[in-house]
Amino acid sequence: MKLNELKYTEGARHKSFRVGRGHGSGNGKTAGKGNKGQNARSGGGVALGFEGGQTPLYKRIPKRGFTNFTRKEYAIVNVESLNKFEDGAVVSIEALLNAGLIKKCLDGVKVLGYGKLEKKLTVQANKFSKSAQELIENAGGKVEVI
Repeated sequence: MKLNELKYTEGARHKSFRVGRGHGSGNGKTAGKGNKGQNARSGGGVALGFEGGQTPLYKRIPKRGFTNFTRKEYAIVNVESLNKFEDGAVVSIEALLNAGLIKKCLDGVKVLGYGKLEKKLTVQANKFSKSAQELIENAGGKVEVI
């Protein structure tokens, strides 16, 4: 079998339904939409979740919790992953993005103290955990809060 001999299996593809093209189309008069009603009209139909006037399920079930709209979400970097940089390097947010350690900056970057740091680095970030700050300073590096 060759690529130019490939064919769809019978019944896998069928012509699209041409709505409102008269009796010759095989869906004449009402164009396959039945007789009258909301779904027969142009732009007709009901919204997702509509239950015919009955209170929809999403309104009937109890609501719990609350979303804090002022919450800040930080991109997280562990101290261990900073070993990727050369000794004496300045680790900024741009450097972290380029190295692939974070995908997005979000509301800032927070450095956490998981693992060991073997290199002397100057780390610039929005937040540091206490353990991360200690590990960076013990390795001879500096912490700069942006």
